Order: sequence, then C-alpha cells, then structure tokens
Amino acid sequence: MTTTRRSAVPADNVTLTDFRAGLVDGTEKDLADYAGQVVLVVNTASKCGFTPQYKGLQKLYEEYRDQGFVVLGFPCDQFAHQEPGSDEEIGSFCERNFGVEFPLFSKIEVNGSGTHPLYRWLKAQESGLLGGRISWNFTKFLIGRDGTVVGRFGPNKKPEDLRKAVEEALRGA
Repeated sequence: MTTTRRSAVPADNVTLTDFRAGLVDGTEKDLADYAGQVVLVVNTASKCGFTPQYKGLQKLYEEYRDQGFVVLGFPCDQFAHQEPGSDEEIGSFCERNFGVEFPLFSKIEVNGSGTHPLYRWLKAQESGLLGGRISWNFTKFLIGRDGTVVGRFGPNKKPEDLRKAVEEALRGA
C-alpha cells in the first residue's frame, strides 16, 4: 500500500515531497525525488477521448525538463472503465503509441474511499468545480518548486495550453 512518508504532518505543511507511489514497473517512488522541480500530476487513461493528450504531455515534458519540469502520469480506471490494462500493458501502450518517457505510476483511484493519499491532498489544495472530486481522466495539477499546488486544470485544458502556467511556475512567479 502506498502512503505518505510523514503521517503526523499537519495538513497545512504537507507538500508533494511527503508522498510515495508505485511505478508501473512495480518499484516504489519517493516523490521527494522531485523536490525543487515543477511537477504536473495527471490522472490518465488509455481508452479515453482525451488519451491523445499523452502526446502533448510528452512534448511539454521534453520542452521543459531541462529547466526542472516533470510530468507524473497516474493511470486511473474509475471513469467508464477507460483504463482496463495492467500496469505493464499501460506502460507499453504509452511508450509505443505516444513515446512517453515521463514517469508513469501504478493504477490508482482518484475519488471515493480508495483515493490515493496524493490525490486526497491534491483535491484538498485545489477543489475544482465539483467540490474536490475529479471529474474525468486527464485532470491536471501543477505543483510549484516548493511542492505546493499552484493550479488545477480540467480535462479539456490541453497540455499545450499550459505552457504559460508552466513557465511562470519555473520562474517561481
């Protein structure tokens, strides 16, 4: 089970670096490894109308990774069973069809009682239009270099439309 690293931390002091999550290759990843970077966290799916956003996410990653930017993909099967594959199948699909090189994590839940702790925290920081619930695949959270959420973007917001927000976060603006 994936949990926060420091469970006794008051909610107002929690940042991205307090979480861990499993990667599609089965290893655990300490999100503290992304300390000081600008991070875009996205819940993804392979059989969704928004699935082509993988291409834009990869392009954004390639464009800004040398400046300290990373995309973290979290597959989720909670929306119309649009991510039915195993972690291995998901990783292979993303690499083969979209050239995804950014980190992909094990399939998680983003809503309900099984919500991954990272997503519980993300939704508490930026509740969005549905009072915290994730509405669909490809909801995006932008995290600043200090590990705090600086923006939430719905599925309709294309990765290429996030350039300005990413650049501002990279500058610390």
